[in-house]
Amino acid sequence: MHPSDRNLALVAGARFISRLGGTAVWIVGTLGGAAYVFDATPSQLAAMSLVNGLAAIVGSLAAGLLIDRFGPRKVMMWAEIGSIPPVLWMMVAPSLPLFVVGSAVFSLFGIPTWTAGASFAPFITSGRKQLERANSIIETGSSIGFVLGPSVGALIETRFGIQSVFWVMAVASVVAAILAWSTRIDETQAEHASGNAWSSLTAGLKVAYSTRTLRYFILLGTAVWFGFGAFEALESLFYRDVVGVGVEWLGWMSTLFGLGLVTGAALLPRLPKAIMSARGLALMGMFAGLGSILYVGSTELGWIAPGAFVWGMSMGALEPLLRTLVHIDSPHEYVGRIVGTLQWHRTAGELLPLAFVPTLAVVLGIQETLVAGGVLVTFFALGSMITARSIDRQRVRSLESEIVPEAV
Repeated sequence: MHPSDRNLALVAGARFISRLGGTAVWIVGTLGGAAYVFDATPSQLAAMSLVNGLAAIVGSLAAGLLIDRFGPRKVMMWAEIGSIPPVLWMMVAPSLPLFVVGSAVFSLFGIPTWTAGASFAPFITSGRKQLERANSIIETGSSIGFVLGPSVGALIETRFGIQSVFWVMAVASVVAAILAWSTRIDETQAEHASGNAWSSLTAGLKVAYSTRTLRYFILLGTAVWFGFGAFEALESLFYRDVVGVGVEWLGWMSTLFGLGLVTGAALLPRLPKAIMSARGLALMGMFAGLGSILYVGSTELGWIAPGAFVWGMSMGALEPLLRTLVHIDSPHEYVGRIVGTLQWHRTAGELLPLAFVPTLAVVLGIQETLVAGGVLVTFFALGSMITARSIDRQRVRSLESEIVPEAV
């Protein structure tokens, strides 16, 4: 096996096992535990998501800086190890506030594992086509973990109780850390310089925000995640209060969503080349909004199930597409910080709706609020298409200017 293929397999395996454990813990253990064990209200769930999101923002920014200093391998390995104590604490936490403390520490260490995985492709491959392939494979591995995680969590919860779900992440983190440690990449590509951390961080943010293409990719991603922020606070309540089913259905439907993620990520390299563009990203954002509307537009499980799959398929293609476009336009020495910026925007986009989602849920209803998020995403992506066309023309001109004519 070629070294790059070996490394790609190890990274995809690490993301698979880590996301399996993380999704089982987050969906069934954390969100399900807060709603079903501690009987959390919409406001309490929103507050928990806010605390977790702030911890995730700190973790993603720190991870981006550390990746550019030490490489994604070391960051992934140590972040996985750091994720173990907080998940074991959540298993025995006696009250909701202490449970939230554990979930926040878990977010602080868990998000860097995601950021490191999202930064690996430029360190183990090169070239536009190979970047697309690597991101697709890594995202497929991650998505398969998302498929199995909720089902594993639901099965363990049914058989042993909800507290036992947290052992899944503890074991998964150990395995993922070993896989990350086993990768062999050229870590001299990372900065390794010991300059001022704040200056280094702000330099990365400046590149992300001053580069027009990167700015558009990051902001479109933020809009997509903003539209779905309500799901953090309301999805478990949608199943409990609107659909009227038990917590295990949150796990089963999340598995269908994960199957959609796998399908979308696997299909991305087979889609027309034109999709690898700003317009393609805007189109995927629009499909993601429509998919979420289909998911929560009915109270019948027979409609919710295909909606979960369709929404997952659009998001499964959007994630590696967004990541590849960011990698292509990022200077290599800034990859970690730019991906970290993308990640903290994702978290911030999910957090902002929490300021008003509980009120909207009371005024409009839980289901209506979730549908509104999908409508917002659909119209934002559609409205950005003019900008996307302009960016694609700019990228084509930049590529053509780099081509040196052959000597006659």
